[in-house]
Amino acid sequence: MSRPSQTNRGDLVRAAVLGLLGTRGPSSRADIARVLGVSPATVTQTTKDLLSRSLITELESVPSLGGRPARLLGLVDAAGGAIGAKVTADHVRIVSVGLDGAVRDSAYVDLDASGDRALDQITSVLGEAVRAHDGPLLGVGVGLPGAVDAQASGIVDAPTLGWNRLPVGPQLRQVLDVPVLVDNDVNTLAAAEILYGTGRSHENFLVVTIGRGIGLGIVQNGAVSRGAHGGAGEFGHTPVAVDGPPCGCGNRGCLEGFVGEAGLLAAAREAGVVGPRGSLRTLVRAADAGDPAALAVYADAGALLGRALAGAVHLLDPEVVVLLGEGIDEWPHWEGAFDAAFRRHLMPARRGVQVLVEPWSEDQWAVGAASLVLASPFDAASTGREGELVRARLQTNGVPS
Repeated sequence: MSRPSQTNRGDLVRAAVLGLLGTRGPSSRADIARVLGVSPATVTQTTKDLLSRSLITELESVPSLGGRPARLLGLVDAAGGAIGAKVTADHVRIVSVGLDGAVRDSAYVDLDASGDRALDQITSVLGEAVRAHDGPLLGVGVGLPGAVDAQASGIVDAPTLGWNRLPVGPQLRQVLDVPVLVDNDVNTLAAAEILYGTGRSHENFLVVTIGRGIGLGIVQNGAVSRGAHGGAGEFGHTPVAVDGPPCGCGNRGCLEGFVGEAGLLAAAREAGVVGPRGSLRTLVRAADAGDPAALAVYADAGALLGRALAGAVHLLDPEVVVLLGEGIDEWPHWEGAFDAAFRRHLMPARRGVQVLVEPWSEDQWAVGAASLVLASPFDAASTGREGELVRARLQTNGVPS
């Protein structure tokens, strides 16, 4: 988890303590200091202030290694929640979550993302979600398949949706009148891992998604790395062939063109596993039934993904790689060829890097988007003014300060 910066440090540390108790549950002062990377004296003073404001309370004691038993601190009540929205080409998935990341409500709304009124549609459905939200609302997070100039700005370039410099963040903030953070969808999953998953035990890791496309989220020193223009992690557009199938980005020979859904389907048709009007589901059924040609399609994709990911590991030196996404249900068909190619192409010193394959549900995209808001208490650098507004709401039970 990223450490509080020096910007507005007192406010940030108070919000970080509240955020930590909300996302991880009751904790001792010593654990808070260790996780946030601040001094015990700072934690003592901060928690004293929060206790006096009735935002936190002392709970039961737990055994310590020496001296007096440690007292756990917890939130007085629900300090707030967030709304997360995952935008795709044909729908929006929306969830309402608590600080602990648990989904309270979930909705699916059809969308024509390439239409002239796509942003107005998204604004409308999120407006309904904000009005229906029960309890203090800290803000709205939006994840989408494209490059976002900055979370705090929210100007989006998304070629697969037909979006060019679309002012998603500015319009949503103006209409919804709540803090809004916008980011690439895979970055949102990385933010969720920081709060609730791998980030609790690792500060440097990669999140790789397999599905319609191939995505990459990069976490370094406990924070998502977004690059100079918000476009870091376009792993699916790594060139892997001099020529090859066309890719949605406009180039040819990209990794995604071979191992994304469209690439798998094209390979299955060429192999005769799927007819001209067949779908990816046909390929999956054939592979599940043990069809050699179908299994070969996945084996080829797994080997190519493994080689490419070995290059990413050499470049970024993660402690662990997390694999997830819509295609994970078929991972047993990828796994053997992937693992062999991945380990073979790693330098000897890197061959022990751990690969974690996580179960998947579509709500995870939207929970990731909500995590942009819920991670704001720990991140002043990338959330800007919107993060300040989230932290202020956290300290005032969701009421604008």
